[in-house]
Amino acid sequence: MLDFINVLAVADSGNPIKAIVRTFDVDGSLLFAQILNVCVVLFVLNKFAFGPILKMLEERRARIIAGEDKIKLIERQLADSVETTAAAISKANDEAVRMVTEAKQGAATFTEQKAQEAISSAQQILAKAEAAAKADRERLTAELKREFGRLVVATTSQVTGKLLTADDQKRINEDALAKVEG
Repeated sequence: MLDFINVLAVADSGNPIKAIVRTFDVDGSLLFAQILNVCVVLFVLNKFAFGPILKMLEERRARIIAGEDKIKLIERQLADSVETTAAAISKANDEAVRMVTEAKQGAATFTEQKAQEAISSAQQILAKAEAAAKADRERLTAELKREFGRLVVATTSQVTGKLLTADDQKRINEDALAKVEG
């Protein structure tokens, strides 16, 4: 590199290119052929190597951009799906709460209805028991009256020593019952 600087410094001040050509012994026809070869190689490389590579890189870049667009679309769809799913879950939870509330209300209504039925059934049983007790009491009272009448008639017959007629027995029974009841 120092030689090149020295050559330029030594060279006549008129044309530094001539000094370079003389120092490096450059042949013009060979230089032209080399420049032409480099141009041909650049053209061939551009046509058959760089062109297809650049085309492939451009296609790849377009696919990457398309892929990124698809990813963005998928992300939007995923976000929409998440929102839709969240809304559906919220709606299902609300529906479940409503159904549980309705079930509780239905159970309370059913319980109240069954309680009313049980009360009604108990009242009917009590009414039947009272009716049965009343019927038993009336039956026992009638039986007691007959027995009492029979005893009064038997006692009266023994005390008086005579046989009483049916009318006498009836009259004595009525008098005795009236005195006992009164």
